[in-house]
Amino acid sequence: MIFALDGGVWFHRHRIHGQPMAHVVSADRVLLLRFGEALALHPAWLQYKPLKDPRTGIRVPAWHWDLWGDKLRMLETPPGP
Repeated sequence: MIFALDGGVWFHRHRIHGQPMAHVVSADRVLLLRFGEALALHPAWLQYKPLKDPRTGIRVPAWHWDLWGDKLRMLETPPGP
């Protein structure tokens, strides 16, 4: 998470109701929008959710995409030769 707060992209896997899902998180909104373009995600789907920085205890602006189904599989499938 600290990597995302410092402007990187954090790929956070988890499950909801037994289904695989992931959040792709960053404090860099522009970077996430570019990431979303690569997966054909609609910009309106980008969600704002401040994160508490564990180093300071202060909430900082952050955004995330929710990924599941085909979009998640696109990231989990290794590229071909």
